[in-house]
Amino acid sequence: MAGLLNISEPNADSHAQTLNHQNSSDDFLASLTDASQPTPHKHSREEIAALFDLPLMDLLLQAQTVHREHFTANEVQISTLLSIKTGNCPEDCGYCSQSGHHRDTTKLQAEKRIEVDKVIAAAKRAKNSGSSRFCMGAAWKHPSAKDMPYVVELIKEVKALGLETCMTLGMLDTNQATQLADAGLDYYNHNLDTSRSYYEQVVSTRSYDERLDTIDNVRNSGINVCSGNIVGMGESRDDRIDWVHELLKMPKAPESIPVNLLVPIKGTPIGDKVLAEGQLSVLEWIRTIAVSRICCPTSYVRLSAGRESLSDSEQALAFMAGANSFFYGDKLLTTGNSSQSGDDRLMRELGLTKQFAAPRAPKVLPVLDAMSGHQTQVVLAD
Repeated sequence: MAGLLNISEPNADSHAQTLNHQNSSDDFLASLTDASQPTPHKHSREEIAALFDLPLMDLLLQAQTVHREHFTANEVQISTLLSIKTGNCPEDCGYCSQSGHHRDTTKLQAEKRIEVDKVIAAAKRAKNSGSSRFCMGAAWKHPSAKDMPYVVELIKEVKALGLETCMTLGMLDTNQATQLADAGLDYYNHNLDTSRSYYEQVVSTRSYDERLDTIDNVRNSGINVCSGNIVGMGESRDDRIDWVHELLKMPKAPESIPVNLLVPIKGTPIGDKVLAEGQLSVLEWIRTIAVSRICCPTSYVRLSAGRESLSDSEQALAFMAGANSFFYGDKLLTTGNSSQSGDDRLMRELGLTKQFAAPRAPKVLPVLDAMSGHQTQVVLAD
């Protein structure tokens, strides 16, 4: 949780403390330049490929070891996802039923934005069920100017419930990212989906670099980045290796990494192709989760789409591989998900516990002294 640091004018009594603090700061800065201090290791593409090639049990052991070095063992973060605007998206993502390009074959009925009070009611249900994060997704290429007051209100209302907030609204420019950050958004989801080289087989209406630009805008605004992939779209293992490597090229790996297994939807180009040719092995999905955990040790790795088709044993393997986040609820936007009662039963059997919410607080709060009228600032430190 964030701590409070009160910024006020210095006084004579605090001079000695200031000197001591300065000495401590100097020591800390010196430690940063000390060559003996360990630095985070960024795996090369060759190292990522070697991880994928490990015997599965060796890979899982390494992934679970790394996981326990950075997270509380047997604790999972739980999110609930709600579609706040469904269908008729102008993007042509080949896996998605919400694309307006596939509406004649998927027969998905488009829906307008959900009213604010209905979203808040869903958020309250999510909190009561044990979710710590409430995620809201809209089928837009990017939010319009008229949409921004709506999403800002949703962020503030959901945060007021004590929940972490996440949104996925398509591309963002710097101004939009700043507006969401000022509203207090905790996470923004914008998946890379796959490797740069395979990307053109997935979508043509948005470039890979445009996705990376949105992620940069989110990161620079101070919002946590949520960015993952979808395995099983016909890509090769080399593409999965390149996707992990792409995460490591970022200045900082995403704080949250959803690793989705394609749910093939009849009527979508990729869904029809996979249904005809066969789906990716679940064990290859679990390999991807494990490699993601090892290469991004401090990130949440989330089980997302595709989980509803897994057996209890397969889900246990996924948690062993380092997954420590998943979605509650019977639906993920427009695709199915495991039932909450089934998830609760599995968590009891595996001995998993739920993580508490820790929403991002405003960076600066003004404080007015009622006696003197003097205004100072309270800064919330990480």
